[in-house]
Amino acid sequence: MRNVTFTSPAAFTTRPTLRGTFGMTASTHWLATASGQAVLERGGNAFDAAAACAFVLHVVEPHLNGPGGDLVGMFATASAPGTPIVLMGQGPAPAGATIDRYRGEGLTLVPGAGALAAAIPGAVDAWLLLLRDHGTWELKDVLAFAIGYARDGHPLLERVSSTIERVAELFREHWPTSAELWMPDGRIPRAGSLVRNPALARTLERLVDATAGVPAHADREARIDAARDEWASGFVAHAIADFARTPHRHSDGDDHAGVITEADMAGFRASYESAVTLDFRGVTVAKSAGWGQGPALLQMLGILDGFSDDHLDPSSPLGAHTILEAEKLALADREAYYGDSEPVPLDVLLSPEYAAARRELIADEASLEFRPGTVAGRQPFLPELRLLDRSPAIPSAGQRYVAQHHVGEPTVDRTGETKGDTCHLDVIDRWGNIVSVTPSGGWLQSSPTVPELGFCLGTRLQMTWLTPGAPSSLEPGRRPRTTLTPTLLLRDGRAVGTLGSPGGDQQDQWQLPYLLRTIVGGYSPQEAIDAPTLHSTSFPDSFWPRTWEPGGAVVEDRLGDDVIRSLEARGHLVTRAGDWTLGRLSAVGIGPDGMLFAAANPRGSQGYAAGR
Repeated sequence: MRNVTFTSPAAFTTRPTLRGTFGMTASTHWLATASGQAVLERGGNAFDAAAACAFVLHVVEPHLNGPGGDLVGMFATASAPGTPIVLMGQGPAPAGATIDRYRGEGLTLVPGAGALAAAIPGAVDAWLLLLRDHGTWELKDVLAFAIGYARDGHPLLERVSSTIERVAELFREHWPTSAELWMPDGRIPRAGSLVRNPALARTLERLVDATAGVPAHADREARIDAARDEWASGFVAHAIADFARTPHRHSDGDDHAGVITEADMAGFRASYESAVTLDFRGVTVAKSAGWGQGPALLQMLGILDGFSDDHLDPSSPLGAHTILEAEKLALADREAYYGDSEPVPLDVLLSPEYAAARRELIADEASLEFRPGTVAGRQPFLPELRLLDRSPAIPSAGQRYVAQHHVGEPTVDRTGETKGDTCHLDVIDRWGNIVSVTPSGGWLQSSPTVPELGFCLGTRLQMTWLTPGAPSSLEPGRRPRTTLTPTLLLRDGRAVGTLGSPGGDQQDQWQLPYLLRTIVGGYSPQEAIDAPTLHSTSFPDSFWPRTWEPGGAVVEDRLGDDVIRSLEARGHLVTRAGDWTLGRLSAVGIGPDGMLFAAANPRGSQGYAAGR
């Protein structure tokens, strides 16, 4: 029964919440969802389906993710449904990625595009690890979907075409290998046209070939490990290292060579980690640890848990204001304390006492300050607060590349314009296995395409600071503080749902209203995804050029004039982003009646759920 203090959603939703008993798949692209569901239909489990779905996302959403990128996952197995596990697919900085080296190149920030921003690719090894340990299918069968779409073609998304158009001159003048792949015959491919990536298809086929070289008496796990070894120490590693050594244009406007080497590639392996959890209104919310931004969502929930329900409705003036203020406080702590360095003081940051102290800072007016909290014995890192410039940070084509809005991650940036993004997928099977993964990085606009591989490197190191002593400083072997942050939910000691969204710094901010609406407000999953949302920009952006907007708030116009005017009256600097622009959530789970469910985002007309 819906809580009467929450604004009811419109009677119309863009699609139903899917319900059934067999299995559910949801993702940010319909072809990936269809591929994952096909695996379930053919007897595969949730981990087989998720891996197949993910490799298809590399092919069909190349502006949002790729094999050269990274991921964070959350999952629980049918055999241990009460144990949330983190799939860690975030590679660290290469051995040559030092502050002195980058400062010596004349840099004050890690660039947002180009190989100097590349962490060691982590996504592929993470998927192979998950498939090896928890899947049931052979690699060749899992990769068949992605190989087919890369070799035989798939319809090009409008957003891929528009992304290529925005960086076309960069490709022509500075990144010729990217121009060759993405602008055949010098032309920008039309939205809806059939496009192919034969080099990527060959790369995946060669990984499959590596499994064939394993002795016949060996088990499935050994075959997958052979593909992992080929990725880390074989042709992929050699091609990446060789190509990165060639200087090329970066987002600071100068040419630099990358620092990633064969030894860096060989030294990385994906892994599993324990989750961090917080209880909120009878639900246990599980996230990755403080080397990423995941615990920020837990801090937001901890702060909000002390308010009455009327403060938690995102569609009300009071709720929208309170949520924005809680987001600012949690994300200030993220900047001050989170990172892959000394232990993050989550025991303090997630404590009820700390949440209560932070809650007291929320007043009737919007704060325009950057306000990290105080942790005994720790000095909070205070980053340089660069004000947002609504003009491009770098002069446009013909001068110095790349303009500000050609890099970065958020689906909608702080001026309301579109930028790069990420992907997401969720799968639950009939046995109770459940997995949620947010893959990203290696965008076609990240750095030049490695021609023999058909993909490019990621740019996750732009989330590090060239300032010694920060919790997220650039340092060899240290992971950048990623924004990738899927969520797993447990009730009564069992996993009951997953969710996530693309969107960089907005990922947890867009998941927060979903959780409030479903846990407190009684919305169905699809109602919560469809409902209008909002987020703060009043903290340093994780993406180059690392600016912030004091008091900034981006809202969907569907929140309504009354709510928006109230936010403005309280001092929020509001940007109206349009009616259907913020958030690309998907979710799967199991309801109190034992029925499985799935829901997916309608924004952008490409995310879909499937199931039965």
